[in-house]
Amino acid sequence: MHDEPLKIGLSNKDGQLGFVFARGGPRDGAGRKGIGITKKVSLTLTKEVWEEIDRECEDLDISRSSFLRNVIEFYHAANKKDR
Repeated sequence: MHDEPLKIGLSNKDGQLGFVFARGGPRDGAGRKGIGITKKVSLTLTKEVWEEIDRECEDLDISRSSFLRNVIEFYHAANKKDR
């Protein structure tokens, strides 16, 4: 365990609270880079389709979000040439 006291300070971004450590910590530009804009949607499919999607995700070792993004991007790319 660390003997250093834990401090809480203000982040450089929008006044968010964050932990302040003696070294390291958040830095501008650090972390995973975004791949686009996140929008929440609700999608209604049959139980059988959701089960198939979940099986595909498990087989491919990807998230539902990644799977559905791939399907949408593939569809969009395939239909782009028709415009």
